[in-house]
Amino acid sequence: MIDRLLGRAELKEKIAELAEEKRHLERRAEAEEERRSDAVADRQRAEERVNDLEHRIESLEERLSRTEGEEASVEFRRVSDARGDRLTDILDRFRAVESDDPEGLLTAFVPSDDAVPTSVSDWFGDRARLVRRAAPAVVLADDSGAVSAAIAPPIAPEPFDRWDDAFRLAETWFRPTGRFAFAVVRSDTFAMGTYEGTERVAFEGFTSDVKEAHSKGGFSQGRFERRREGQIADHLKKASRELAAVADADDVDRVILVGERSVLGEVRDHADVTDVSDATGKPKAALEDAFRDFWTARIHGI
Repeated sequence: MIDRLLGRAELKEKIAELAEEKRHLERRAEAEEERRSDAVADRQRAEERVNDLEHRIESLEERLSRTEGEEASVEFRRVSDARGDRLTDILDRFRAVESDDPEGLLTAFVPSDDAVPTSVSDWFGDRARLVRRAAPAVVLADDSGAVSAAIAPPIAPEPFDRWDDAFRLAETWFRPTGRFAFAVVRSDTFAMGTYEGTERVAFEGFTSDVKEAHSKGGFSQGRFERRREGQIADHLKKASRELAAVADADDVDRVILVGERSVLGEVRDHADVTDVSDATGKPKAALEDAFRDFWTARIHGI
């Protein structure tokens, strides 16, 4: 696919065709020399053609080498993580950029590597592959080329792309705002906080006794697994009740749930936003770690 996009496939096919023609002419020249003396002129012409083809092959191979080198050299200018005051400062800098041209600044949300809008691919060209690598991300660019970045938001907006006189960077995509519930769930741990912005105003958490390994002797492996699965199911039912109670109380703007991928699917129906988290430890510590990681944005300089 990349060879076709960069035109390398066509170059490689042309090189192969020219190389085959070169070999044919070389064989013809040798045969002509053996057959009759008046083939000298033909041989000279064939040799001239061979030399010409060799020069063309060298030229095409040089072009191919340049395109491969260009692909290898396309990398992010910088990759960094930001949260809290640092992230607020960075977002405010982008928001301060304004254009007299009503279509001077491009903002787009690219949800995945196979969903890059035409406006983004046309503007970034070869560097669009970096946008695909950064996705899901909010992509920013200006028509002078001074701004070129992608920011992975903790909460993904609906896909969009537009040229405007200012960048579109909603605070709710990147920072904790309003009153919301944030919870972390693992197979044996549950913790949930109610937040007003960055401040936690309520907390609920518990752990459950879930077997971690099959002890030697005693239960068979199958019986052990069934017992462990039952313990996890009971734990998730309890977690689900806690989440449902918060969601049904209509006391928060949204419910954000993070945790182990293997158990998220069992309780995600009660959440507005879900994400995978590897936060561990006691409930309150796990909640704090998960909260900090979730509200961290990765910034790519393109």
